[in-house]
Amino acid sequence: MRDVYTERPSRVPGAVLWQRTVQVTEPQRVLPDGCLDLIWSGGTLLVAGPDTAAHLSSAPLGTRFTGLRFAPGTGPAVVGVPAHELRDQRVPLAQLWTSATVGRLADQLAGAPDPGAALESVVPSPSPPDRPIAAIVAALRAGATVAATADAVGMSERQLHRRCLAAFGYGAKTLVRILRMNRALELAHAGTPFAAVAARAGYADQAHLARDVRALAGVPLGQLIGQSGANSSTLLPSGSWITA
Repeated sequence: MRDVYTERPSRVPGAVLWQRTVQVTEPQRVLPDGCLDLIWSGGTLLVAGPDTAAHLSSAPLGTRFTGLRFAPGTGPAVVGVPAHELRDQRVPLAQLWTSATVGRLADQLAGAPDPGAALESVVPSPSPPDRPIAAIVAALRAGATVAATADAVGMSERQLHRRCLAAFGYGAKTLVRILRMNRALELAHAGTPFAAVAARAGYADQAHLARDVRALAGVPLGQLIGQSGANSSTLLPSGSWITA
């Protein structure tokens, strides 16, 4: 038996709605993706900050999670906290918003027949990322170096680092590694040979790919791909849950 995991594009612009029901006792490995998540489970609203490495999650059998994953750079505006203050953390929303506001939202969610639709309806839509943030993501995803990205958006590398900390939770160099790993996993999950994955995703060679994936995910690439069907109905990256 495997955990049930589904996701779909959300009605909240730029976000993804996901749901997970725990059906296995083994911890689940959540891969870093540069995103913030707002999660409803067990009568509690949580904010999952951006991870710098895989996060292992475990919960009692039958536990249900419903979450909104905001596109890179958009989540901090929703929760009102710079991303780096939430890095590698799971924080109750009541620590960030007033208890009255969170209590009202929790009451709405608790009585909803469809928690996903209810979560979408109570969360304020994030503003589109400002032009520099969108340009930073586009450039780094396209394989630009940090220096070239800073030049392209008219910032010094130090300024770029500060903007990335607030928007993504870590500096541009870490964001490059995470975006590149997600691209590599997409390719590998589609059946691309690992040597070709390394070349197309922007690694120096296959050994570089192997080292970086293990450092970020905690397990080898082959193990990730072998388990990728366990808990995701879509491609492996972007907050996917896989058996640890």
